[in-house]
Amino acid sequence: MRVLVTRPSHKSAEFASVLRKIGAEGVFLPCIEIQPVADTTILDRALSHLEFYDWLVLTSVTAVEVVCERLVDLGVEALPDNLRLAVVGPQTAASLRDHGLPLDFVPHQYLAEALLPGLGDLCGCWVLLPTADIAGDFLPRAIQAADGVAHVITAYHTLPASPDPKGLAGLQEGVDVVTFTSGSTVRNFITITRHAGMDPHNLPGSPKIACIGPKTAAAARGAGFKVDLVPDQYTVAGLVAAINNLDRE
Repeated sequence: MRVLVTRPSHKSAEFASVLRKIGAEGVFLPCIEIQPVADTTILDRALSHLEFYDWLVLTSVTAVEVVCERLVDLGVEALPDNLRLAVVGPQTAASLRDHGLPLDFVPHQYLAEALLPGLGDLCGCWVLLPTADIAGDFLPRAIQAADGVAHVITAYHTLPASPDPKGLAGLQEGVDVVTFTSGSTVRNFITITRHAGMDPHNLPGSPKIACIGPKTAAAARGAGFKVDLVPDQYTVAGLVAAINNLDRE
């Protein structure tokens, strides 16, 4: 089985490892790349005054990595006692623990929308949200609706990746499954394939479309794809396990 991986190149190693365990071949066509913001002044100011916040919410591994790097550079050795940390997903939680930081809440559903109930009474609370530049506004609006203060700071950019000739050649040879791990991978996949003279909705081998979670699946359907697979567990491991089961059907 040949599986196309569209996530950023620096995040492909885990995907490749899990695919090898099920005997699948990964074909890598990164559709996005992640870059920390060049000017960290606003983020640094917030991280230097964490005692004013009640919650620090991190919704991705990238957010954890960027925040922890800035904390080290700023010489912040310990978090204030009043600050609580919440994350989305087991991988983000594992990254936080790997950096030696405490974790107060992670929702059972790996969705930002599932965070709100675990934050408790937010009336008068300040919530720091270091996010991607393209992050949705559901959580900030929900915090504000609960009479909290959502301080959203762009910590990193999600940018279109340059087309990888090897990945495009692999796609043209035919794959069995195309995987999407975010709405941005969907959108940029369409752009990349069309620029390469391919029809993203009529690909060689008629591959199945697999999405890591419901939000990505909604983005894929909105872009005209028939989504064949969404795992119950919204992780790379869950996605690959579902692909393995699909192959056995």
